[in-house]
Amino acid sequence: MNIQRSFSSEQTGVLYLVATPIGNLDDITVRCLETLRSVDVIACEDTRQTRKLLNHFHIDKRTVSYHEHNKEASGNGLLQWLAEGKQIALVSDAGLPAISDPGADLVRDATAAGYPVIPVPGANAGLTALIASGLPTDRFVFCGFMGRENKERREELERLKKYPETLIFYEAPHRIDKTLVAIRDAWGNRRAVLARELTKRYEEFVRGTLDELIEWLREGEARGEFCLIVEGYTGPLEEEEEDVWWQALSVIQHVDQYCEQGLSTKDAIKQAADDRGVPKRDVYNEYHREQDED
Repeated sequence: MNIQRSFSSEQTGVLYLVATPIGNLDDITVRCLETLRSVDVIACEDTRQTRKLLNHFHIDKRTVSYHEHNKEASGNGLLQWLAEGKQIALVSDAGLPAISDPGADLVRDATAAGYPVIPVPGANAGLTALIASGLPTDRFVFCGFMGRENKERREELERLKKYPETLIFYEAPHRIDKTLVAIRDAWGNRRAVLARELTKRYEEFVRGTLDELIEWLREGEARGEFCLIVEGYTGPLEEEEEDVWWQALSVIQHVDQYCEQGLSTKDAIKQAADDRGVPKRDVYNEYHREQDED
């Protein structure tokens, strides 16, 4: 158990998670600015991007890089500074750190080592897009960036297909069209919203169906980072368990059924495990045990 009293006067080394603007610099909070001015060092996803922000607000602080490609070495250095009692601010290029970036690893390691981790909240692109989307906001799931490989993307979409919550994705401009088509093919023509250039001069929301968004992209040029908000599943509930087609089959019969449909044994075992909602290794072990007994 780890109990953190964030503002205890006895604390020395502290990691602050500081939100930065997602576009409009005026969206930074007073507390964020005060924190950036008070810490010993600022850990940045891109020091050049953060330096622009610091210069705009006349903040002269040491910056160090912390990103996906150096997070192990840089993270160890930051933990050492925390051990020496330094106060560190972690920022991303835009929005909240540790959301779809390696900051989550540093937070994990800092909390495991017993250092206070204090959030200094502010703008977030996903929630900003959600509240203006016109889709339900009472329940939602943040999905972040989709997998880049086709197989990985298909598996992820299959897993998310029956989620009733509104779904929030991030996507780069050179992949947004492929992502929209993949979602439409996997889930059907749901309602969706594309949000781009949030809080900037050319902020834009495109609301419609997936087919309409795909057509809109084909007629113009995709620019800027996108937030994609997609309506959750509204279809019929799953069949009752006793009506599931594989219910009466043994594990080996279940796997063999998929093999007869053309899947490899490996893929058939994985699919059977997904159907049954059990770990793949359990199906693997039972399948091969039954095969050996035969």
